[in-house]
Amino acid sequence: MHRDWDEEHIERAALALPDLPWESIAGRLEQITIAVLRFDARLEASGLAAGWQSRCDMTEAVRALILDGHLVDVGDLVLHDAGMDVRHPTHELTRAAAALKSRRTAMARKAPWPLSIDGLSALRGIGGVADEASRPSKVKRPNPDDDEAYPLHANDADPWKAHFAEIDALLDRTSKVLAGETPLRKSRSHLVYDPDQDEAENEDLWLDLIKRTSHWPAVAAAAVAWNAWLDLNLYTRHPWLGLTMAASVLRARGLTHHLLPLAAGFKQSKFRPQGREGAREKLEGFCQVLEEALAIANKDLDRLILARELMNRVTKECRSNSKLPGLVELFLSRPLVTGPLAAKLLKVTPKAVDLMLAQLGGALPRELTGRTRYRAWGIV
Repeated sequence: MHRDWDEEHIERAALALPDLPWESIAGRLEQITIAVLRFDARLEASGLAAGWQSRCDMTEAVRALILDGHLVDVGDLVLHDAGMDVRHPTHELTRAAAALKSRRTAMARKAPWPLSIDGLSALRGIGGVADEASRPSKVKRPNPDDDEAYPLHANDADPWKAHFAEIDALLDRTSKVLAGETPLRKSRSHLVYDPDQDEAENEDLWLDLIKRTSHWPAVAAAAVAWNAWLDLNLYTRHPWLGLTMAASVLRARGLTHHLLPLAAGFKQSKFRPQGREGAREKLEGFCQVLEEALAIANKDLDRLILARELMNRVTKECRSNSKLPGLVELFLSRPLVTGPLAAKLLKVTPKAVDLMLAQLGGALPRELTGRTRYRAWGIV
């Protein structure tokens, strides 16, 4: 009876897989899959993958905050990321920086890692919960005459005895934690988090759904993962993670080696989940988001390729020790570049930056501000 109850409890706790009409949607899934593969191959062949991804991460962080109802200037985010804030960072800017960090963290590791419990914790900006006593602190020098100031077995004839004693104590504490005798500390305020919502259980349900859809078509698996994320209402304080995890599913399945701009695609599409759509409507809505994201990604890549060709005509004539190619790479990797930012990253004087900007001439990217005291340029 106990085993039957456990099986029934597990089946009830697992999320139900949607019943999709595969015969009617297989054609569209194939077309979107081919479009993603073509864009990834085009991006790799262009040699602009790193610059495109860097620009995409910054613009995606801004668009994710817009979808959450907060307006953040991309210029403020670029300067904040470089440690050159022109004003005190706002709460919205800090959240945009957190979204940017989560995307970079997802790209820094191999593809399956974000779809794990450790990956989810890292993308949220938290690590393992450790006891405050284990944190490094400033320790005073012990008194040589005080025997209690030294660890046990420190004065023994066998110098290895103290080390083995510390290892045994560590293994004993670890065994108690794993057995549940010493629960880990949870610093969660009821003023911020919902006490009735068990995030750990929702994480397990979502990760279990990812495993159960591992044999599905990649686009359908990403759509189901995103819809399940919304249904479970995971991480309400990190609303950008849902689309980031959907992009991570596409990356983990091998369709692309990059994170697609799904937040931009969602903002551009007309699909807005209301919670009462059927399984097919949700899948078609995600397909619309992905199609818009690919269109935006291709347009941004076209702009980068054209701008690089124009600026390379000038850099071919410069000296071998010139910093002008570095300035070109800076324009290709960031949506906005200011004079002080270029001077700091290239380690040159502001006057040298002005001379290089004048040297680009007609190939110089568009000036975005039109002001004399604060000038910025970007490929738009």
